[in-house]
Amino acid sequence: MRQIAKRFNHLALAAVTLGFLVLHLVPAAQAAERGKVAAFLEVTGFDVALDSIALSAGDAPQMLGLSAGDFGSNWTRLSQSVFDQDKMRELALDILTETLEDEALSHAAAFYASDLGQRLVVAENASHLVEEGETKQIAGQRIIADLVKSGSTRVALYHRMSKAIDAAGSGVKSIQQIQFRFLMAANAAGVIELQLDGEGLRALQRAQEAEMRIALRASNLAASAYTYQGFSEAEVEAYVKALETPLMQQVYELLNAVQFEITANRFEALAFRMKELGQGEDI
Repeated sequence: MRQIAKRFNHLALAAVTLGFLVLHLVPAAQAAERGKVAAFLEVTGFDVALDSIALSAGDAPQMLGLSAGDFGSNWTRLSQSVFDQDKMRELALDILTETLEDEALSHAAAFYASDLGQRLVVAENASHLVEEGETKQIAGQRIIADLVKSGSTRVALYHRMSKAIDAAGSGVKSIQQIQFRFLMAANAAGVIELQLDGEGLRALQRAQEAEMRIALRASNLAASAYTYQGFSEAEVEAYVKALETPLMQQVYELLNAVQFEITANRFEALAFRMKELGQGEDI
C-alpha cells in the first residue's frame, strides 16, 4: 500500500495538484463557448497536462503489486486505448464548456497569453512530459538545497504557488480517492483480490494520510524547482501573485476537479479492461 501511495504521489504532479471534489459541477451562469474553451486549453497548456495523465498508465500494474510483463504484449495497446488523448481532451471540453464561466476563462487566458505566461506554459508543458521519477525529483531536490543554502526566497514562493494552485488543500484527498476507486475497481474486476473491504481500505488511507501529505508537499516543491529553474525570482513572484487572484483560483479549482475526475475515470476503466489480459493476484 505504501508503494501504491508513492506512485500516486507522482501522478498528482503530472499537471496541477489535483483537487478533491466529487465533481458536483454546476453549469456556469455564462458558460464559455466550446471553441473558446478549446483555445483556452491550448494557451494555458492544460491540454498537455491532460495528455500527461497517460504517462501514469505505465505504472498502473506496479500500483497493484504486478508488472506490465504480467499482462503480456498487449499491455501497451490496452493502456493507450484507455488513456486515449483525444478522448480525455473531449471529456474535458464537455465538462468545461458547461461549467467554466467566460469571465474566469478570459482572465486566465489573458495571463497565459502574455510573454511571461507563454514562457511558463512552454516550461510546464516540457515538465509535464517528463515522467515523474527519481531523476526529476533528485534534480529538483538539489535545486531546493542550493536555494536554501543561498538564502533565496524562491522556496517560500514555491510553497505559496502550491497553496494557490490547491487553495482548498485537498490534493492528498484527491490522490486517496483515485487510489480507492482504482483498487476497488481492480478488485471488482478480479484483477487482484484485496484483503481489505472498502471501510478497511479507507481506514488504512487515513492512517497514512499525514505521511502522504508530507511526501506530497516535498514532491511538489521539488517539481516546482525543476520546472521553474529558468525563471528569475521576480518572474516566479509575478506568477504566484497571478495564481493568487480570485478568478485564477476559481479557474484552478475547476481544472483540478476536471483532471481529478478524468484521472479517476480512466484508472477505473483501465482496471476493468485489465481483466481482458488475464491476470490475478492477491494484494
